[in-house]
Formats: sequence, C-alpha cells, structure tokens
Amino acid sequence: MTLTLHPRHDTTLAGRLSRSATERTAGAGPRTAEVADWLAERRAAHRFAVTRIPFADLEGWAFQPDTGNLAHHSSRFFTVEGLRAEIGGEPPTRWVQPIIRQPEVGILGILAKEFDGVLHFLMQAKMEPGNPNLLQLSPTVQATRSNYTNVHRGAAVKYLDYFTRPGPGRRVVADVLQSEHGSWFFHKSNRNMIVETDEEVPSEPDFTWLTLGQIGALLHVDDLVNMDARTVLSCAPVAFPETSARLSDSMLMSWFTGERSRHETRMSCVPLNYVTGWERDEWSIHRPDGRYFKVVSVGVEAGSREVSSWTQPLFEPAGQGVVAFITQRFGGVPHLLVNARVEGGFLDTVELSATVQCIPDNYRQPGAAGRPPFLDLVLDTAPERVRYEAVHSEEGGRFLNAESRYLIVEPATPIEGALPAGYCWLTPGQLASLTRHGHYVNVQARTLLSCLTTGAVTW
Repeated sequence: MTLTLHPRHDTTLAGRLSRSATERTAGAGPRTAEVADWLAERRAAHRFAVTRIPFADLEGWAFQPDTGNLAHHSSRFFTVEGLRAEIGGEPPTRWVQPIIRQPEVGILGILAKEFDGVLHFLMQAKMEPGNPNLLQLSPTVQATRSNYTNVHRGAAVKYLDYFTRPGPGRRVVADVLQSEHGSWFFHKSNRNMIVETDEEVPSEPDFTWLTLGQIGALLHVDDLVNMDARTVLSCAPVAFPETSARLSDSMLMSWFTGERSRHETRMSCVPLNYVTGWERDEWSIHRPDGRYFKVVSVGVEAGSREVSSWTQPLFEPAGQGVVAFITQRFGGVPHLLVNARVEGGFLDTVELSATVQCIPDNYRQPGAAGRPPFLDLVLDTAPERVRYEAVHSEEGGRFLNAESRYLIVEPATPIEGALPAGYCWLTPGQLASLTRHGHYVNVQARTLLSCLTTGAVTW
C-alpha cells in the first residue's frame, strides 16, 4: 500500500497572504471605496426590521416553570440560564448573573480563491438583529449547528459544502475552535475556518470577493466588518517579520500555563431562578443599578436570511466597551501588553485578552477601586499616539447594540518596572501563533489581531 506524504507546511501561503494584504484599493469585486455603497444596495434589496417586544410576545420561547430558564420549545438554539462564579483569593470573588448557554458548535467560514494570482475572500452582506446598522460584512458561512441542520426549517445555508465536505481542489488554510464572549456565553465555541478552492464558485447577489488588504482597509470603518469575520481573519497564518521577543516562545507558554494554573475558579450553570440581585419585568431582566447588561427580546424581519421572520432574546450591554492594546518597542521590536483574563464562561480558566477590556460606564470614577489597570492611560493617550481606532459591533446574533471602541495605543511615556499580576509583553507574531490553538486568545483580542493580519495596522 502506497501512502502519500504531504509537506508539513505550505511554504507559499504566507507570501500569498502578504501579497493579498498589499492589494488595498481594488480586486476582483468592488473597489474598496465602493463596498459601503454595495452594502447599502444589499440593504435596500431586502426588508429588515427589528422591534423590541415584551417577553410575552416571544414566539416559541418561554420561561421554564421549574428553573426559570428562558428556552426555545425545540430545545435547540440556546437558553438563558444562570451562572454561579467564584474566583479564589483572599477574599474570593463571587457573583451570579444570567448567561447564554449554547453547547453546539457553529461554523464561521471564509472561502478563499485566487484571481489573477491574488488571494480573495468571499464575504457576505449579512443581517444580524443586534447590529446597530443591521447589515455588515460577514464570513461566507456564519451558522450555528441548529441553522445548518435546518431546525428552523428555512432555506439551506449557501456555500456550506466547502466547509463540511473536503475534496479535490479544496485546501484548509485555517481550522480551529475559538471561544466567544466569555462574560456572556458559557463554554461557547465556534469552528473558525478559511478554505481555499480552485473550483468555479457560483455567484450570489449578497456575496462579493475582496482581498485581504481591502478588508484591512474596511476595518478602519465603524460597524462595517462584523465580529465573526474579524475572528476568522485573526486565524489567517500570516508571517510577521520577527526574530526576537521579550520572552522566548517556550518562556511565553510557561508564563501562560502558570496563569492558568494559579487561578482557582468554580463556574457552573444554575437555574435562572437562583440568580439574585437581578430583577425581571415584562421587558427585561436587569440589575437595579443598571450596570453590566440586561436581557431583552426582539421581533425580527430579515428578507435575506434563511428564515424571514422570528423572535428571540438578546443581551444588551450597559454602554459602549473599550478594548485596547498598549504597544511598546523593545530593541526596536513592537510588543503588545496582554492580560491573562478570567471570564465566567471560559472553557479553560483564562484566555489572553487585550490590555484593557471593559465597559467604562461600569467604573465611573477615574482611580476608583476596581477600575481596570491601564484604562485611564488608554483613555488619556494623545490622538497622535493612537495607532488604530474604530468602533466595532460585537456578536449581532446574540447581543443588541453591543459596540466597543477598539484601539491600539503607544503612550509617549514607556511603561517601566514590574507589571501587575496577569500581564505580559509579547509580539504580534507570538499572539498570532497562539490563535492556531483553541481557547488561547479571546474574541476581543482576536478583533485587534485581525487588524494586524489584514494589514490594517503596520509598524
């Protein structure tokens, strides 16, 4: 029996991705400056509407009499349950909250193909009910298992076969399980995939081909590239020109393993009825002080989706978030300050996050107790020291009007001396290499990393 051996690495891929990232103004699809108009055209081609409704008007959803959990009658999609969390320490930190439980693994997939020797990526104009502007640029396929197994009895998911049926002329560029928002999802993972094909790909009106550089340019526009596209693009195996770092790769992994080991956490789902300190009325589940988020419900009309109308719960945050990397050069090499962060819904204790990740309205007084480290430094950075800034929507399929201001800043005064516990300097290339592993880099940090893999930010 003859076995076929394959090279362990595609030695041409990094170069082809790099070339695609340099093509920033035009490609096989619309010019970059025309993409916003194309999205507006697709928005006008369908009817989209999202209306807040009371819980009593949810169709197919109900609060379960024994647990209080908000669930769909099919027992699929997701449930809103309670989370009981404890982080060890002196004293330990404890809290309870509502959380989304969705154990099924979805597919977030981007199809790639060369046109005139340049890699392009098939992007979709997709409506999500929680997005402030509804329609944004999304992956080729963005579907939960319930969606693509047709629990909703709607239309089939377009282009799904490229990601579920490998075959001749199809090559996997990236394929990794990644977490979603650990503060609002319990143990949620999605399969992040990039698949390249040599086949002729049928065209659809709500899809278009763009280069990596075009997408990078569009990442400078507020609320245009959705969260699912950003997380997939962060996994692209782009090469970074680095030969040295503050920590060697083995030192970095030892530090990260130590961070995972030093935290004693107990996170478990409990009935929503057990969540104290939260109130429920006919319109929302919320805290009396208005902090963090609330659970609401909406009615949706979406002419371009597999199902044209439905109702569902959504989580609505208390304000706009701030997610920021502080960057600093050591020996001329750019580094990012990361935080090994505990979140209640993470599958494995901690993941690497940006330097700052919070909703500042939850910490209203500068210098107040509990205010996140480096938040004031980020907010006070002079505009000329901001290397990247844009407002991006979070997961529009589960969160309503959830936006964060994403930044990469290089303060004029370097950070010197010992860092707070849980913080570490690593290079962009080291962070990118960790996305080859599931549950190492959280979804907010992956958004900022996508700005590097697409060439939206360069040094």
